[in-house]
Amino acid sequence: MLSQITLKGFILVSKGDLSAVLRELPNHIALTRKEKGCLAFEVLQDSDDIYRFNVYEVFVDQKAFEQHQSRVKNTTWAEITINVERHYKTSELQSDRQECYA
Repeated sequence: MLSQITLKGFILVSKGDLSAVLRELPNHIALTRKEKGCLAFEVLQDSDDIYRFNVYEVFVDQKAFEQHQSRVKNTTWAEITINVERHYKTSELQSDRQECYA
């Protein structure tokens, strides 16, 4: 049985960090989507609040999620978002699917 890990929530970016976040976000998304075990990854700027970015992530299991967290720690994204307010909730979904993930 697989235990998918889902992260949902949002980040709040300061006015001073907004342009750097917008510049680096496409790269952060592309790199994350290429990670082994990443099933979904979205970071979307809120239509009502330009400083809020809604986050949705799904990883095949806890190990893949932890590898993602570890990889991100030493990236430009980590440097740019060091002062970002993070509001996340993670959950596990048990699945008996047997799939191969590249």
